Amino acid sequence: MDCGHEQTGAAENLLDKQKIPGHIAVIMDGNGRWARQRGLPRTAGHKAGADALRAVARAAGELGVKAVTAYAFSTENWKRPAYEVNFLMNLLDLYLTGEINNLNKENVRVVFSGDIAALPGKVREKAEKTVKITAPNTGLTLNLAVNYGGQAEIVRAANHIIRDKADGKIGDIEITVDLFAQYLYTASLPGLDLLIRTGGDMRVSNFLLWQAAYAEICFVDVFWPDFNKDGLCRAIYEYQRRERRFGAIKDG
Repeated sequence: MDCGHEQTGAAENLLDKQKIPGHIAVIMDGNGRWARQRGLPRTAGHKAGADALRAVARAAGELGVKAVTAYAFSTENWKRPAYEVNFLMNLLDLYLTGEINNLNKENVRVVFSGDIAALPGKVREKAEKTVKITAPNTGLTLNLAVNYGGQAEIVRAANHIIRDKADGKIGDIEITVDLFAQYLYTASLPGLDLLIRTGGDMRVSNFLLWQAAYAEICFVDVFWPDFNKDGLCRAIYEYQRRERRFGAIKDG
């Protein structure tokens, strides 16, 4: 369902502040097309996308959202041209370097989903440092999905359970949904309530496949660099208008 994108600036006034989703995920799509429309290189779109993430994360914290998961770099993104991959890695490095003081000031905790061990050395070190420094913060949790794939996450969880059972760490017990969820990257986060994809495409692109089982999904027909607080509020307003039944039926 398209969540609408008219920029009226009044969307926040429509929200029920008692029903703010606890965990929002964003597929930040459209950076390259945003740049192409302006005659700019794709890298300029990614830079604008990083600025949009900064603004949207800040807005989410102001609205009372507990966690935001941002799809920053997928396991498939390594297939892109080397210059673009290198730019994205450097951009992540610069983002973490430039934002660490602001993140601490705004009480934001940063965590990562994905195999960050495979990242270039300086980027991995910066990611690990950011996680350590912001760990005591108690405000918004910003979960950056980097070198992340939903299928890979599920396989990783299954393998960890197999190893822990073999090592006697969890005993010979039945694997349940709750147990499996404890082995996902998002184990410490609230359940996913709302998934937003910008850029106009209507697919989840191997993102949070387990977590999105009963999340509400909003497809927004604007490119990510143009997505802002008003767009976030509109998506949340659409979320609040829906009836979440989790597979059940409405009473009566």
